[in-house]
Amino acid sequence: MKRQSTSNIFATNRKASFDYALLDRFEAGIELKGAEVKSIRDGKINLNDSFVRIDKQEAFLHGAHISPYKQSGPFAPDPIRIRRLLLHKSEIAKLNGITAQKGYTIVPTKVYFKKAKVKIEIAVAKGKRFFDKRQKLRERRIEREMQRSLKSQR
Repeated sequence: MKRQSTSNIFATNRKASFDYALLDRFEAGIELKGAEVKSIRDGKINLNDSFVRIDKQEAFLHGAHISPYKQSGPFAPDPIRIRRLLLHKSEIAKLNGITAQKGYTIVPTKVYFKKAKVKIEIAVAKGKRFFDKRQKLRERRIEREMQRSLKSQR
């Protein structure tokens, strides 16, 4: 019998969707050491201010913080080390071509488990301007006010 999991997402990068317009999304595996998987299961991962860089036909995750697992002892890996992402060569070539253009970057958006493997969703992103962010905040405020007025009319 297949077990359904509704909360298999362990981390999201909400700041990325606010600061960037997210275009294409890719699913990648992530190379982890030791007890980092257990730490991720505990929700001890932070994707804020992290990004993906492509060097020598390989993709690397920079700036992600995975706190050391308590029971791992003194041999825990560095929490902010650079981690390799597992992608197909064609996907890496596509990402490399897109990010060669000015203004595009790759940001991680989610970390989740899929069939007992840690996966990370990365997105090609283009930076938003300040007025775009203000417009989005204004839209959210208007939506909240409409919801409140509908709720009070009932």
